[in-house]
Amino acid sequence: MVSPDSNENDNNVPNNDRNGDKLNDMLHDVEDEVLDKDYEKFQKLFDEAETSLYPGSKFTKLSAVYRLFNLKAGYGWSDKSFIELLKFLHEILPEKNDIPISTYKAKKLMCPLGLKIERIEACPKDCILYRNEYADLDHCVRCGTSRYKRKNQTGGDNNRTNNGPPDKILWYLPIIPRLKRLFANSKDAKLLRWHTEERKIDGKIRHVTDSSQWRNIDTKFEEFGEEIRNIRFAFSSDGINPFGDMSSFHSSWPVLLCIYNLPPWLCMKRKYIMMSLLIQGPKQPGNDIDVYLAPLVDDLKKLWSTGVEVFDAYKRESFQLKALLFCTINDFPAYGNLSGYSTKGKKACPVCRDDTDSLRLQHCRKHVFVNHRRFLSKYLPYRKLDAKLFYGKPVRGVASPSSDGRTVYSEVEDINTIFGKGDKGLPDGIWKKKYIFWELPYWKHLQVRHCLDVMHIEKNVCDSLIGLLLNVKGKMKDRVNVRKDMVALGIHPELAPVDNGKHTWLPATCYNLSKDDKKSFCKCLHSVKVPSGYSANIRKLVSMKDLKLIGMKSHDCHVWMTHMIPIEIRGILPNHIRHTITKLSWFFNMIHSKVIDSEKLDLWQKEIVVTLCQLEMYFSPSFFDVMVHLVSHIVEEKKACGPVFLRYMYPFERYMGFLKGYVRNQSRPEGSIVEGYVAEEVIDFCTNYLNGV
Repeated sequence: MVSPDSNENDNNVPNNDRNGDKLNDMLHDVEDEVLDKDYEKFQKLFDEAETSLYPGSKFTKLSAVYRLFNLKAGYGWSDKSFIELLKFLHEILPEKNDIPISTYKAKKLMCPLGLKIERIEACPKDCILYRNEYADLDHCVRCGTSRYKRKNQTGGDNNRTNNGPPDKILWYLPIIPRLKRLFANSKDAKLLRWHTEERKIDGKIRHVTDSSQWRNIDTKFEEFGEEIRNIRFAFSSDGINPFGDMSSFHSSWPVLLCIYNLPPWLCMKRKYIMMSLLIQGPKQPGNDIDVYLAPLVDDLKKLWSTGVEVFDAYKRESFQLKALLFCTINDFPAYGNLSGYSTKGKKACPVCRDDTDSLRLQHCRKHVFVNHRRFLSKYLPYRKLDAKLFYGKPVRGVASPSSDGRTVYSEVEDINTIFGKGDKGLPDGIWKKKYIFWELPYWKHLQVRHCLDVMHIEKNVCDSLIGLLLNVKGKMKDRVNVRKDMVALGIHPELAPVDNGKHTWLPATCYNLSKDDKKSFCKCLHSVKVPSGYSANIRKLVSMKDLKLIGMKSHDCHVWMTHMIPIEIRGILPNHIRHTITKLSWFFNMIHSKVIDSEKLDLWQKEIVVTLCQLEMYFSPSFFDVMVHLVSHIVEEKKACGPVFLRYMYPFERYMGFLKGYVRNQSRPEGSIVEGYVAEEVIDFCTNYLNGV
């Protein structure tokens, strides 16, 4: 093992000798992780670490292969191009060289350093995993579906059926050995103490450690909080299409974990995000995702109750490591699948739940979420305004505070959940299931268990706003049915549709843009030039022919919402509308700040609710879908869980893009992803030990 101050004594040692010593240290560090059946492979790896690539070479066979693999991973070389490079190197090097001539042989060399992977077979209808008491079964105990793909063979006079390969597989990458390996490196072990020893404490929110939920955990579970090395995870999962544009019907589901003990600039880095599960497609698991989370939850329960003994390379001591799942981070549909809450219908808000105030638009056939005045103090003037300005909805008292975990658990504890895609009766009400995380002893003590994803909220609000202003076809929030609903609600009678027998004419509203205004709006955006990396090429996102914005990604919407829209609407909208939209943009700009004064959060909450009330007065009711309503809950979650930039989907979406890049075998996409991920794990591990790699 490399000591923390070993670099001071390495200055006078030749580079090759230092690499050899560190390589031997690295191999000894993982020796305990190798099973007895792999001992011969491991001993062979020691030999490869001491064998020169060719007589007189400063590289060993092992160090050369890892250097090449690092280049392959860093520059995205395909397996085919890598094989050609290996063959070419084999030809130009001296005849007696040991460089492998195929990717297969090069990867085989790394096998002993790869961590454990479990292939767990599953019911194709997502009923059970074939593990524990179901390990020896051939058919699902719930739906009777075969565990295997059947192959019919004709031989002689009789037809017989043989078992084929498993119909569905879950790849589980155990987190405990990966945590041990993380602490086996002194630099990483030191970083995992940053949140207590090096964090700046001045009353401002810079890190998840500054949140009330972190403090409550340390207070409630004192033994857990006393050991600063205990891990706090964040969980994220979403579906990816590994085939890109070649297919739109395949959905693989990776489950990712990030570590909040690290500094904020490293929490969401690719190196420290762990893939713990990969659920095979082509169909998404949906509400049955709990079946596949069972192996991970078993490890999390072990890490909470007894912990595991881990060697800390920074302190040069062993300790009992424990871990806790701090929160989950998902987009809104995955939020519903994971939490078991029904995120559709009139009670779609998972924070308000039964206290959700919704309105059914009869002509538009949709629920809208209005009456944000109830989030204001009783003494503010907006509560006394005429109800006709707010879609005829009177103020019903004050909104209830968010329920704690115990209250939520009392609502779901008696639900009997049956998993699988077969016939099953779903419970009545707002809960679809009692999800698996309730098995964690501490889960009911958390203030916020599932975080709202600000990235998708911001994107949906931006799309709705631009669709309303530019009257984009397919995204219009102001049409004939909307005006009919406004007439039915008794608001803004001057905007009622006028039918002359041949055509229906809609009177202009205060937020309607004329054709010249739309041209001015789009022309200004079309001429914008921004620094490289700031956003996508804005010129390509503006269609001057159709006067609309096309192909906007989540980050483009972030740039639009926080910077562009307040500039574009100057001079083309009335002042009261422009000021309200600008305040909405200001809110999204400030909520993404990396350093926030906690005393300002109450003011921000008041301002955003007033802004939503003003939008209710000016905009059509169809604008207020559930994503607009969720804006009112962002500040409260920020108080409980810390900065927004550590709780949104941007880094996880980017990471899933890297996972899609691992697909080499189109018939086995999930297997390719796992193989590529494990190979990158080994390369990162070696990079911590070898200079120049």
